[in-house]
Amino acid sequence: MAYQTAEQVAERAFDLGLLDERQLRDVWGSFGSHNVPMEDFLQILVRREYLTNYQVERLVKGERTGFFFGKYRVLYLVGSGTFARVYRAVHRETGQVVAVKVLRNRYSENRAQAGLFVREGRVGCALRHPNIVPTYEVVSERKTHFLVMEFIEGRNLREFVRIRKKLDPLEATEMIAGIVDGMRYAFEKGLTHRDLKMNNVLVSSRGEAKIVDFGLASMDDTLSDDAAADLPNTRTVDYAALERATGVRKDDVRSDIYFLGCIYYHMLIGRPPLTETRDRLLRLSKQRFLDVVPIQKADRSLPACVTIVVNKAMALDPSLRYQSPLTMYTDLRTTAKRLSAGDTESEKAGETGKPAVHRRRPTALAAPDTGRSVMVVESDVQMQDLFRKSFKQAGYRVLVTVDPARAAGRFRQDASVADCVLFNAQRIGKNALKMFNELGEDERTKAVPAVLLLDESQHKWKSQAQTNRHRIVLPMPITMRQLRTALEQLLPAGKAG
Repeated sequence: MAYQTAEQVAERAFDLGLLDERQLRDVWGSFGSHNVPMEDFLQILVRREYLTNYQVERLVKGERTGFFFGKYRVLYLVGSGTFARVYRAVHRETGQVVAVKVLRNRYSENRAQAGLFVREGRVGCALRHPNIVPTYEVVSERKTHFLVMEFIEGRNLREFVRIRKKLDPLEATEMIAGIVDGMRYAFEKGLTHRDLKMNNVLVSSRGEAKIVDFGLASMDDTLSDDAAADLPNTRTVDYAALERATGVRKDDVRSDIYFLGCIYYHMLIGRPPLTETRDRLLRLSKQRFLDVVPIQKADRSLPACVTIVVNKAMALDPSLRYQSPLTMYTDLRTTAKRLSAGDTESEKAGETGKPAVHRRRPTALAAPDTGRSVMVVESDVQMQDLFRKSFKQAGYRVLVTVDPARAAGRFRQDASVADCVLFNAQRIGKNALKMFNELGEDERTKAVPAVLLLDESQHKWKSQAQTNRHRIVLPMPITMRQLRTALEQLLPAGKAG
């Protein structure tokens, strides 16, 4: 039943354990009466964060279930698929925020499908790697089956690339390297994924890529053909098509490697290499793989070191692909190092169809190459684009990262990775100040020119920053012209050219 009055909603929320007596006294006391419009009552509950909009909507509809799963209180729905729903939830005692993945009711009574869902969770519990979303707990009780996982603040890789249009080669290379390293770790534990795609990689607010859905993708391995056909999704159709076209077994890691190549391609180009369709027959066709436009033709400006890795990962002949995630990871690290060092050679397809390497030449309208490079540490996507565009127009080579610790680590490994580093603390916060100072304290990096940008609310941190003539703090707001002028003054003379 749907409730009509504020008191009815309050009583139900109390009975369900969503509100306690103190919270109710606080809310009623703010009105001075129980006779208040229900809309006003609900608004104050949400405003004081006693309830979420998701909880309020279910309460008003008269729902009695779905507010708790075991020890976890549901805050809101994050995503919904044909097989399961994912909620953001909080542990009732510790306050830990988690993602709870719940098997849909229509499949929970099917012993085979419920068992496979539990299997996914157990696979996830065995994996602990920075680029794999960990599963903390698996609960299977009667008709209720759910997994408790790390909650990732961010979005999936498809959404991330859709917003960014496409990624800079270095950023894409570093991101795919992390994903491939996660696959290397899993493969060394005897696991393949069998559903690697953009939607199954989450990008955290810090720019870290994490693989999800280990185990669920391979559920159909344990089912008969008829049972597999009844699965509520077509998650492994692309894999089945590739395996059919190339004659490899279901557990061949080289199929994972092919789709890792597809993810890398998509990040670099901004669109998928395989034609996207919901038609199962078209997805199973070998022609989809034959119709892939080689990446060096899709974007002739891409560095050769990048296109070589993509082409090897996506070779239709499995014997020509990387034979393990480790070998692909090794090449990606080498590629990232070359990109950091300024490798801009691109591949241009000749008449024979074979790539011919040449050096890109700037057009008449291109900015003069100063021979200088700047590493920008910035977590906001729009600000990244602004810095990248402005510095490139001034002739700088631009490296971008979202993680101050990663930036500092790269300078410790090679102090010449860039001529200067810019930390924007506006969104990153005090970690930017910390890494700015650590670079100045380290003998290997203290000579690196560095700039720390502080927002108006952060100006008080200036006294904590370790500065000198080539390490400065600049208050915001600031124009890009002023920023470029400041960099020019920091960089040693004679660096250009």
